[in-house]
Amino acid sequence: MALEGGTLNFNVGVLGHIDSGKTSLAKALSTTASTAAFDKNPQSKERGITLDLGFSSFSVPVPEHLAGTGYQRLQFTLVDCPGHASLIRTIIGGAQIIDLMMLVIDVTKGMQTQSAECLVIGQIACNKMVVVLNKIDLLAENKRQAAIDKMTKKMQKTLESTKFHGSPIVSVAAKPGGPEAPESVTGLGISDLIELLKSHTYLPQRDPHGPFLMAVDHCFSIKGQGTVMTGTILSGSISLNDNVEIPALKVTKKVKSMQMFHKPVSRAMQGDRLGICVTQFDPKLLERGLVCTPESLHTIHAAVISVDKIPYFKGSLQTKAKFHITVSHETVMAKVTFFSLPPASFNEELPANAFDFGKEYLYQDGYITKDSKNSEQDKVDNHQGEEAIPKQQWALLEFEKPVTCPKLCLVIGSKLDTDIHSNTCRLAFHGVLLEGVEDKNYSESFLPNLRVFKLKHKEGQVERVNDDYSIIGRSLFKKETNIQLFVGLKVKLSTGEDGLIEGSFGQSGKFKIRIPNAQLIRSYFLLQMVCS
Repeated sequence: MALEGGTLNFNVGVLGHIDSGKTSLAKALSTTASTAAFDKNPQSKERGITLDLGFSSFSVPVPEHLAGTGYQRLQFTLVDCPGHASLIRTIIGGAQIIDLMMLVIDVTKGMQTQSAECLVIGQIACNKMVVVLNKIDLLAENKRQAAIDKMTKKMQKTLESTKFHGSPIVSVAAKPGGPEAPESVTGLGISDLIELLKSHTYLPQRDPHGPFLMAVDHCFSIKGQGTVMTGTILSGSISLNDNVEIPALKVTKKVKSMQMFHKPVSRAMQGDRLGICVTQFDPKLLERGLVCTPESLHTIHAAVISVDKIPYFKGSLQTKAKFHITVSHETVMAKVTFFSLPPASFNEELPANAFDFGKEYLYQDGYITKDSKNSEQDKVDNHQGEEAIPKQQWALLEFEKPVTCPKLCLVIGSKLDTDIHSNTCRLAFHGVLLEGVEDKNYSESFLPNLRVFKLKHKEGQVERVNDDYSIIGRSLFKKETNIQLFVGLKVKLSTGEDGLIEGSFGQSGKFKIRIPNAQLIRSYFLLQMVCS
């Protein structure tokens, strides 16, 4: 996005395992630190790890391949994401605001648990990546190049099965000598990394239209001026004197001033890193959250999402199970119910960013994959005579506490309570939020509009032929069953003909079946009925 003066802002996520040297790398690259950069959190300094998203920047002349775009300079905003396993929800929040991902790998250790999870998040939320092999100063000089080449080949093999296959790999030492080395120490390979980043920049798609929405990651007060919220604009644009709403506090504030990395600006738009100063409020009330155009965001208690399983997740995705759901910068627990189109429509593809309430959907005991089996799937397979996998699947999320988020935002389901030392992927599924439900009593007001049914399979017998086009059946219903409820449902004869239940026959639970275009039936058949 354009800063005033013709500068393009490009957001680069710095992700990787704890102690891979991400913050040191951001420091080595950055010339301008934001208010939330380089582990300013007291706990971060004490523990020596990054606890929150850190932001810093550096700028260079615009590269040749972006010449003619109207920009004179290119500003890289570095989003330093924490690598500690318990902070994965913060990493997810950071990944949603980046244009390119830098996966930082400790060259002496290779891929580790959190670096693998960061790679998974990158595949969901980002399209471009560079791999940085850090800490090459720890390798003996006479064996350094051989070790770098060996790790480069390992990483290339790791990336082969991902969307990032063929991504460039560069080796550096962000801070030779480690954390205790003096600040004056110059990093190795940093200039090569900057040239690589420049060559992989592109003109991000930015849209100034629509409601303003900003993800706030830091909030503080300035005596005599007001309260400052810093963050990244997710959509729309903002100008001086605009009103913004803070949904978490249910208040609206006027924008008094704005800055991008200490430079005053009068306007900003999607993709920009921004500080907004508004009239005073207690900054402790908004550590992280969303700021938006007044009344443009809604707080929801349930949601319908599209859903895809993350292949590296080894567990099953069961209906009624609870998952940690990350939407925008919030993570809450939710109960999940999976469903798909009915078997006859498994291959039908509906629009990706909308949900059709006019369709009927099939309830699932769990998310269906080629490797999974559940009772609903068995019924589908028996009905169709072969293993069937739906082309699209959805889920109903019922949140334990309400969340505030925009429509069509990224949703990630995780099992964050998994042992962090188990060396397994905790990210289970991802999708897009298609419909949010504001009504707290959604079970009465919303769920009846969600036409999800269970597949029922019952067998009966043909008692006798009634005429050339109908037969009398039995053993499907009890004597007291109201057969009118089943009129019009399909049945299938064991010989392959399809029929429709036409109504009851007598008072003992028998019923009449019409066989359209059938010839005279002379024998007894097994009946199968599928009903909803």
